[in-house]
Amino acid sequence: MVNPKFSAYFQQSYWSLEPEPSTCAPSSKWSNKDMDPVPPHYRTWTTWNYVSYWISDAANVPVYELASSMLAIGLSWRQALPAIALGHLIIAFVIVLNGTIGARLHVAFPIINRSSFGFWFSYFSVISRVVLSMFWFGIQTFTGSQCVEQILKAIWPGLRTRVPNHLPESANITTLGFMCYFIYWTIQLPFMLVSPHKIRWLFLVKAVIVPPSWLALLIWSFVAVPPSKGLFSLHATVTGSEFSWAYLRALNAALGLYATLAVNIPDFTRYAGDERSQYVQLAIIPISFTFFGFVGIAVTSAGIILYDGKILWNPLDLIDQWTNRPAAFFMSLSFALATLGTNISANSLSAANDMTVLLPRYINIRRGQIICAFLGGWALCPWEILASVQGFLSFMSGYTVFLGPFAGIMISDYYLVHKCQVDVPAMYDPNGRYRYTYGINWRAALALVVAVPPLLPGLINSINPDIYIGRASHLFHIAWLFGFFVASGVYTAVSLVFPAKETFLVDQVGHGLGEGQVGEAEAEVEVEVEKQLC
Repeated sequence: MVNPKFSAYFQQSYWSLEPEPSTCAPSSKWSNKDMDPVPPHYRTWTTWNYVSYWISDAANVPVYELASSMLAIGLSWRQALPAIALGHLIIAFVIVLNGTIGARLHVAFPIINRSSFGFWFSYFSVISRVVLSMFWFGIQTFTGSQCVEQILKAIWPGLRTRVPNHLPESANITTLGFMCYFIYWTIQLPFMLVSPHKIRWLFLVKAVIVPPSWLALLIWSFVAVPPSKGLFSLHATVTGSEFSWAYLRALNAALGLYATLAVNIPDFTRYAGDERSQYVQLAIIPISFTFFGFVGIAVTSAGIILYDGKILWNPLDLIDQWTNRPAAFFMSLSFALATLGTNISANSLSAANDMTVLLPRYINIRRGQIICAFLGGWALCPWEILASVQGFLSFMSGYTVFLGPFAGIMISDYYLVHKCQVDVPAMYDPNGRYRYTYGINWRAALALVVAVPPLLPGLINSINPDIYIGRASHLFHIAWLFGFFVASGVYTAVSLVFPAKETFLVDQVGHGLGEGQVGEAEAEVEVEVEKQLC
C-alpha cells in the first residue's frame, strides 16, 4: 500500500505555490510573489551595494581568463588593456540604461521585456537567457572545482597520485576533477536559498576579502619578474589586418563577458531604494574590470617568463605551478569565494528570475535556482567549453549574437519609442496592451531577423573551424556591437513608422508599484487601463 504522504509528492497541487493577494496579474497563473513589483520594504540596495556587487564580480576567474587569453591570441598588454576598458565602458552604459528601467518600475527583466517583444514573444528572449545562465553556471562551477582541487593539493601534495584517473583524455576532465566538481557544486547549494534582497551581504564580504588577494598576486608577479623583463618586454605577435581583427575579437569578448547582465540587470536594480543609487555602475564597472584585467595580464606575462614561455591563461594553472603550499591554498580559497559570489548572483539568480515567468504557479526564485543547479551543473559540459583558449573566446563571442539585439530592442523601446511611459500592470496581462499581434511584436521580430542571421556564418565557423565561410567570419568578431546597433536602429525606425498605438501613453501607469494600491491612472492616459491595478 502506498504511503499517503509519499503519494502527495506526485500530486500537482502539492507543488503549486500559494497565490499572493497582491499579484498584478489577472490570476495566480500569470504571476507569483517573486514576479510582482518589489514592495518598498524589500528595496534595500544602496549605492554601496552596487559598488560591492561589481567589485566582487570583477574579481573572478573569467575576468582574469579574458585578459590573459588576449595575450594568447597575439595582443600585447598595451593593446589588450584598452580593449578591456573600452568594452566595459560600453557595456556599463547599456547596464545603467536597462538598470534604470528596473529601478524605476521595480519589476524584473522577464516582465519588462514584454513591453517591447510582446507578451508571448518575450518568452523567446527569456528562454534564451535561461539557457545562457545555465551555461555560465556550469562554467563557473567547473572553475570553482579547479579551486577546490588546488586547495586539496595544497593540503595533500600527493593527492593526484592517490586518486588515479579512470577517464579518457578526450573527456577533458579527470576523475579527481570530477570529484572536486561535485564538492564545489554541493557547497553552492545553501547559498541558493538566500533571498535576493539579502544576498547583497555576500557581495560585500567578497568585495572585502577577494581584492587584497588579487593585489598580492600582482605584487608577486612584479617581484618574481620585474615589469621591464616581463610585462613591458612582451609585444604583439600579430600585425596588419590580422591585428585589427584580433583586437575587435578581444573587444567583443570583453563586451560578451557581461552582456548577459546588460540584458537582465533589472533583476537586481529593481531592489534599489533610489534609481540614482545604481548610476554608480557607469564608473565602477570600467574601473574595476580594467584593474582586475590588468592583474590578469601582468600575472600571465610573468608566468610566460617563469614557466618556459607557457601562456597560463587560467590562474588555477598558474597556481598549480607553485611550490609554496600556503600561498597556493589561500589564493585558491580566494578564487573559490570569488567564483561562488559571481555564480550565485550573475547565473543562478538570473536563471531563477527568468524561470519564474515560465511557470509562475510552480516556480519561484528559490526553486528556479535549484533547477539551474541541476540542469546547468550537470546536463551541460562546461569542461568542454573551457578546454582551450579558442573554445573560451568562441563561447564568449558566440552568445553575444542574441544578447546585443535583445539589449538594443529593450533600450530603444523604453527610451526612444515609448518615451519612458509604460503600463506596468499590463505587462502581467496576456490580453493587455502589450499583446500586440497574437502576443508578438512583429517590429522586434523583424529587428532580430535583420540583426542575427548575418552573424550566424561566423558563429558556425567558430564552432567548427573546418567550415570555410571566407571573410564573413569577420562580422562575427563585432557580433555584439553589430547586433545592438542594427537591432536598435531597425526597431526604432519601424516602430515610429508603424507605431503600435495601443501601447502609447501620455503618462506612466503603475510607476513604483509594489505594496497596496497604486492609485487611479492619470487623466491624460489615452486608453483607460481596463484591469485591476495591483
